[in-house]
Amino acid sequence: MTTARDLTLVVLGLPAERPVAQGDLSLALAGAEAVDLLGSGALTLDGDRMLPGPPAPTGDRLLDEASASLSRREPYDTVAEWLWRRGAELAASYAVDLERDGLVVHPRGHFGFRSAHTVLVDSPARRAAEERRAAGEPVLVALLAAAGIEAEPDETAETLTGDAVTAVLAAVGDAVAQLEAIRLRRDVENAAFDNVWRA
Repeated sequence: MTTARDLTLVVLGLPAERPVAQGDLSLALAGAEAVDLLGSGALTLDGDRMLPGPPAPTGDRLLDEASASLSRREPYDTVAEWLWRRGAELAASYAVDLERDGLVVHPRGHFGFRSAHTVLVDSPARRAAEERRAAGEPVLVALLAAAGIEAEPDETAETLTGDAVTAVLAAVGDAVAQLEAIRLRRDVENAAFDNVWRA
């Protein structure tokens, strides 16, 4: 299992009343993919630039897509640029992928990323993802925190991940903060627009 699939399984296993913004989760999933690509040697960082390694199948369809989406021309993508590009609608892609693999089911007529009718199948993959979360694995905990699901990890946990992974996790946090700022600005603009029409 990949980090992104584990992250998706953990989120889908949350109670329906715990809100998870799909945009935040999509950025965290892109970060999870980058971490796994770093671990496999398919990616290295030069500062904040993502340098792709030789293409090598990972055995995971979406992670192979992530690898293929890396820019192979200079100037290479920055981590932030890639997170925004790769993260578009990524949460929905992972939900569909897990459903295709029989790890999540929707009773007939009920669809959506985390509808009240989403049912996670009791599977070794789900148990492994929950065990990874319960063990406090630093990368997964940091990504859950970025998506607003867990408390921020302490700094000692972040030092266990290495400089490149820490840089990716920091970029995910920054991207999620930017997305929240965009939401707040949109809400303020919408409220101002509504007030004009009420005046």
